[in-house]
Amino acid sequence: MILYPAIDLKDGNCVRLLRGEMSAATVFGDDPAAQAAKFQAAGCQWLHLVDLNGAFAGEPVNADAVEAILARVTVPTQLGGGIREMATIEMWLTKGLSRVILGTVAVENPALVREAALAFPGKVAVGIDARKGRVATKGWATETDVMATDLARSFEDAGVAAIIYTDIDRDGAMQGPNIDATEALARAVTIPVIASGGVSRIEDLIALRDTGVISGAISGRALYDGAIDLATALSALRD
Repeated sequence: MILYPAIDLKDGNCVRLLRGEMSAATVFGDDPAAQAAKFQAAGCQWLHLVDLNGAFAGEPVNADAVEAILARVTVPTQLGGGIREMATIEMWLTKGLSRVILGTVAVENPALVREAALAFPGKVAVGIDARKGRVATKGWATETDVMATDLARSFEDAGVAAIIYTDIDRDGAMQGPNIDATEALARAVTIPVIASGGVSRIEDLIALRDTGVISGAISGRALYDGAIDLATALSALRD
């Protein structure tokens, strides 16, 4: 199972939100590229980036910070937030991103997801963010009646590289991930599922890995707070 250290970008800074609330942002640093370099030095295999402002604006906002990260590290990097047009997808992949994450458009314009996955094999992931099983979009500000599992299944034949599943109520709360819901989603589809939200200790990572069906996990606040030491966690997941 791959551990993805998260760098959430708001106003050019590294932040973490509590349950997706922009007003509940904790700033952990003003140099995202330096933070990315630290994660790479600790041995991570991937980085997970989110343009939080972009998720609300519907277009890239923290592009300078993302480009600075891409210039600083060599590990593959995925990005979500504000990517809602083919031109934006092409732009980011041209600039060196390894994978784009499509969230809002997966609900509002699923045809774009299919088109992008066909045009860029292995480079398009779907972000599914849910409260109590129902998908939320536009930076989690809009709740829908779409069920997470139904949305995931709708892309089974689309060729997407992964699904990033976030339990919003767990995100940033340091209360542990929703292992049951994530495992159930992973067993419902053949697409690799990456868990996000609530990972707060190494034991959470081991529990996700030991389901045998979850391919990755994203952690942010726990790495910044020191609740998880990245190098130790990576070693534990290899054992």
